[in-house]
Amino acid sequence: MRLADKLLAEIDASPWLVSSSATDYPVNAVIEPHSHRNKHQLIYAISGVMVVTSALNQWTVPPSRGIWMPCGQVHAIRCIGSVRMRSVFVRPDSLPDMPAECRAVAISPLLGELIRAAVEINQPYADDSREARVMRLILDELRILPTLPLHLPQPADPRIQPICTTLQDDPGDASTLADWSIRLGLDEKTIQRLFQKGTSMTFGQWRQQARLLLALERIALGEKIIDIAGELGYDSPSAFTTMFKKQFGTTPSQFFK
Repeated sequence: MRLADKLLAEIDASPWLVSSSATDYPVNAVIEPHSHRNKHQLIYAISGVMVVTSALNQWTVPPSRGIWMPCGQVHAIRCIGSVRMRSVFVRPDSLPDMPAECRAVAISPLLGELIRAAVEINQPYADDSREARVMRLILDELRILPTLPLHLPQPADPRIQPICTTLQDDPGDASTLADWSIRLGLDEKTIQRLFQKGTSMTFGQWRQQARLLLALERIALGEKIIDIAGELGYDSPSAFTTMFKKQFGTTPSQFFK
């Protein structure tokens, strides 16, 4: 699915400090790579799960979470199931200290309600109006967005890309570092060094993150924890839940509430 050039031009041309949009996407829609030339974007889904990619980075984003996407960053979005997306577009001069890199963020209940209100607001509006106050509150909330561990960096070095491709296609693959060393003709220490250099993670940390983020997709589609745990290579549902809680700070069932 390609965003119309006219729509992208309208977003970039908007003179307002803050604007918003609401779009509902069908099951498994894919939004092709694009960027917003002079607008930051908060990408937020009130229902459904998004997988957002930009350069060598990937984020899995369930409801009540979002992606901060700085202006000029080329990104694509894959919808897991149907997605009800609500976006906020911000002129960079209205938030000069915001991060210059993409990141997954938590959406507070207040910000979620403000975004829902914002999509009903028609421009122009008076500076002292309710509409203006809603938009200013959104800016206040954007300044304090907490970052979340929903990121899976993709290494640029082609020597370890087969490992990442295999684990994303078959996350239950139990090949050890020694197995990959033999398969790729690389020393184990070299593989670890390449993972650390390319992703800031060890091989084991990257595999765990890939499994947990894929689990988010499957939980969102209604799959049972016992089935997910087995397919992702965990010894038991309790082992999976323990690792999930360690990474995300809550159990799988609580995560989506």
